[in-house]
Amino acid sequence: MISRRKLLGGATAAVAAAGAGLTLAGGRASGAGNRAASSMPLHIVNNSGAYDNASVWLYVVGNDGTRQVRLTPEGEVRPVALSDNGPDGYTDYAIPLAASGTTTLRLPHMSGRIYTALGDRLKFRAVEDGNGKPALAYPAGWVESDPNYAVLHDCAEFTFNPDGMFCNTTMVDMFSVPLAIQLNGAAQQTTGTLRDGARARVFAELADGPFGSLVDGDRRIVAPGHGLDAGIFPGDYFDPYVDEVWSRYASRDLSVTTNAGVFRGRVSGGRLSFSGPGDVSFAKPSTRDVLFCDGALAAPNDGVTGPVAAILGAALNRTTLLASATQPTNDPAGFYQGDPAHLYAKAMHAATVDGKAYGFAFDDVEGFASYIQDGAPAEITLTLTPF
Repeated sequence: MISRRKLLGGATAAVAAAGAGLTLAGGRASGAGNRAASSMPLHIVNNSGAYDNASVWLYVVGNDGTRQVRLTPEGEVRPVALSDNGPDGYTDYAIPLAASGTTTLRLPHMSGRIYTALGDRLKFRAVEDGNGKPALAYPAGWVESDPNYAVLHDCAEFTFNPDGMFCNTTMVDMFSVPLAIQLNGAAQQTTGTLRDGARARVFAELADGPFGSLVDGDRRIVAPGHGLDAGIFPGDYFDPYVDEVWSRYASRDLSVTTNAGVFRGRVSGGRLSFSGPGDVSFAKPSTRDVLFCDGALAAPNDGVTGPVAAILGAALNRTTLLASATQPTNDPAGFYQGDPAHLYAKAMHAATVDGKAYGFAFDDVEGFASYIQDGAPAEITLTLTPF
């Protein structure tokens, strides 16, 4: 199981000083008895239909376990350096696509993001992190003052190491460029593919109501958590639902099952407290906590509090807590039916062929995230699918 929850998000985390990489939540991938090769082909296919190869640039950035790095067009891993900033104050880490057809690079072991920029290049700035080491200020397309705000761009996330390839598409921060991942190895897997015409439908569906302010023309839809921080999404959107959940479970048990066992909880003194394999307690989360799966819902990687927080956060985002006192639930027909509903996440899942998406950070609960893994990967393909 992968955890996207450790990835830095939000405007302040655009400075990816801690490393824009995925953190494995524990265990080896299935099939990991075959150690993954030290590198493998990364294919980029431009089927966007809106931009030709000459108008698309690629960026592969992240860390190699000890330092911030980026991939060169030759498939070499180079450390990020402050001296990489040019006269304009930004690096030029762009990898152009082949003149036509598929672009193939050699991807070595590293963890990070694959950015695609359409129509213009992205501006990554090399900076010093809190420890004085070189790092990158990543694009924050949901922030109007960000230098990349005007650029159409998006990314996929990955960790490639001796245990295998672990990767996903993501809408946790925003939805812009339709991307699909195909991973071939012990199996052939694909995720992230949109249904025909789904991008336009999502933009149209979210154009009205409280989510309408998140739609930035035809460029992107900002995730509601970032919209809240920008003052364009209601800061109390989920408060009525959370209040009702806290009231409901003041007089009855809520059961949460994790790998550690069954936790039973009730609300007392304003906190939802569980007993079972361990004692776990949560303050009433705010709307922001729900949308970011953080704050009162922060999930430490401890095997006890973390999994309960993840399941509780997923249930709040999916509005399933009032419908079922036993969590997690795994019937998607019951997701996003509460009032108010997380219409952004709902739209993202409805848009994909496999019904999977990373609409919020705990969307991997019960396997509904657009995530795939392989312990013996042979090649990976990132496709810009039709707009």
